[in-house]
Amino acid sequence: MKIAVKRGDETVTYAVDFEGTLLELLIHIKTHVDPTLTFASGCRSSVCGSCAVRVNGTEALACSYKPSDGDLVEPLRNAEVIRDLVVNMDRPLSFNAGAQAWIDPVSGAIRMGHAEEKANELQSDCILCGSCYSACPVYAVKPDFEGPFALTRSWRYVSDARTGDVRGKLEAVQQNGIWDCTLCNECVPVCPQGIAPKQDINLLRTKSGMEGFMDPNMMGGFGGLDFGAPSF
Repeated sequence: MKIAVKRGDETVTYAVDFEGTLLELLIHIKTHVDPTLTFASGCRSSVCGSCAVRVNGTEALACSYKPSDGDLVEPLRNAEVIRDLVVNMDRPLSFNAGAQAWIDPVSGAIRMGHAEEKANELQSDCILCGSCYSACPVYAVKPDFEGPFALTRSWRYVSDARTGDVRGKLEAVQQNGIWDCTLCNECVPVCPQGIAPKQDINLLRTKSGMEGFMDPNMMGGFGGLDFGAPSF
């Protein structure tokens, strides 16, 4: 099997006789072929999200992906590459703070029913692997976009029955947030947890409208990001 790995400005191809997951293959290469190869890993059980990479242009967890001959492995996009397949996630994770993606202090008197507990169960499964962040095309034109996983986590807490200041959380995602999403759906198929950030962003837009918020990008009835005018 031949597998190519993007390492800085060059692509290195390794020929190996090995069966297993991509992460196991990378470990084999580092242990027996090239000790300088650098990548990130943690739980090896698709829980921590630290081994997320791009394979043939699509985001995947290395610990669950089954490699094929000729695969090209690259680091995630939209984040600073530290070395080889390792990226700096500090900036992507910082958007959680801007989106106020946390639970507010709640009163012990609040009781949640079964339906309320299940309402945001899926969003709570986000492992912050950065796959949706890497797949998002908005960062090419708007690097301050809060992004799919931050907005999914925002909906997780906006929809929480224990959240007192829902309007405050909605206000936090108006600028550089929900209205700048192009709803392209690129984030949905790459989520290893089956979360649909596009759907969560639509729910945040609906809730925002109910609270009296409007798209701040609206100009004369038209909104959204400007990807450039067509040339004739």
